[in-house]
Amino acid sequence: MTSDISVLRCEGLIKEYKVGPEPIRILSELDFNLNKGDWVSIVGASGSGKTTLLNMLAGLDAPTHGHVLWGEQDINQLNETKIGSLRNEHLGFVYQFHHLLAEFSASENVAMPLWIKGVKKQDALDQANVMLDKVGLSGRAEHKPAELSGGERQRVAIARALITEPALVLLDEPTGNLDASTALEVQDLIAQLNEDFGTAFVVVTHDQSFASKAKVAYQLIGGQLQPL
Repeated sequence: MTSDISVLRCEGLIKEYKVGPEPIRILSELDFNLNKGDWVSIVGASGSGKTTLLNMLAGLDAPTHGHVLWGEQDINQLNETKIGSLRNEHLGFVYQFHHLLAEFSASENVAMPLWIKGVKKQDALDQANVMLDKVGLSGRAEHKPAELSGGERQRVAIARALITEPALVLLDEPTGNLDASTALEVQDLIAQLNEDFGTAFVVVTHDQSFASKAKVAYQLIGGQLQPL
């Protein structure tokens, strides 16, 4: 269920790169709003600016002009330390490649964000095991990434993104490295977690079928988000 609690807002977002005498504009006065429980997908051609936009939503890249707000906080007014601290509280990130730590078990990988926040080791592991159960991996908690399938590794990555109960999770091609059958399973899981947690999701994908499953689907064209 969605609500009118604003999780993310972009106002007049412009991104330009200086290449030669004239700047190249990637995003052009883009406005975007995301409320609690929303699930938005974004598709676009290669080079259209999807990853650039996602990086700005995550506070990993700054706009040339405009504002990105998490709740009521304009993140571009903060220094890197404060953005990093707020990012750990406010959002999770899932990449095309899982980026799990090879020497740690699934439960330890999921617990890592809680340890960084100062949660006691066993309390964090207990919470991680509950989250692994929610993504269908209760029997794989002690396995290391090399002992898991591609789909299982991505489920661990999703569990890790959700473990701090963030308001927002950004997913960059989360099924792009999976076979078709496994991709469908992970897509269904994302839909279920969106309903179960009420967490807002923004999914960037090249898969229009996956994109169409979102509550709202956009295509990034000419630096603007257009309804898909």
